[in-house]
Amino acid sequence: MSYFFALLFIFATLVLVIGLARKIIQYARTPAPLKIATTPAPITRSGVVLRMFREVVFFESLFKGTKWTWLFGWMFHIGLFLVLLRHLRYFVEPSWLPGWIWTLIELIQPVGIYAAFAMVAGLVGLFLRRIFVDRVRYISAPSDYLWLILLGFIGFSGLMMKFVSHTDVVMVKQFFIGLWTLSWGPLPVDFPLIVHLSLVAILMIFFPFSKLLHVPGVFFSPTRNQVDNPREKRHLAPWAKAMEEQN
Repeated sequence: MSYFFALLFIFATLVLVIGLARKIIQYARTPAPLKIATTPAPITRSGVVLRMFREVVFFESLFKGTKWTWLFGWMFHIGLFLVLLRHLRYFVEPSWLPGWIWTLIELIQPVGIYAAFAMVAGLVGLFLRRIFVDRVRYISAPSDYLWLILLGFIGFSGLMMKFVSHTDVVMVKQFFIGLWTLSWGPLPVDFPLIVHLSLVAILMIFFPFSKLLHVPGVFFSPTRNQVDNPREKRHLAPWAKAMEEQN
């Protein structure tokens, strides 16, 4: 089983890294021929940076649109972020990171436990929203439900390992740190752990090909990352500028 999960996570990591890099390069190379910043938009580059910060951290536009969706979405995303920070201790040694980062990881440990509850609660709210809100249910595809279910079971199985069927986290850490040098140790034979790791690997493999790509995609959205200065400065995409110079 240890060999199977070692090969599975090596494969999943390669797919995730290569797939994300490919999509990010594609996003970066996609031209934006028009100024389409959603108004009211900032008129300076520093204003765009501040706007992107508010969008990424606080989900500003979603808050203005619908408060319940914002609440459940923000609970899920901030919970997931804290849980991922908490999980860093399973993949790295203290000596690999600057001292202040490792101190932050240690401080986040008790908070990360409760963040997992917020993550699952947010997913439940988003799932119920797709069922009971007519206009959302109408535009929901089966994959939208499947991703919420997958993420929900990842969070639920993680909570099971913490509060119901305790897993030997020392063995888990030795296994994943051993993957860096291809000298992994044995994994505990715990059913919640097997479910948790299997679902995480599935998420990693399909992430670069799913709607979840809004994570890097938000930084390349022209409606958010453009300066609103069409009157002050003529906007030309690189390909259009090249054609103009040739003519």
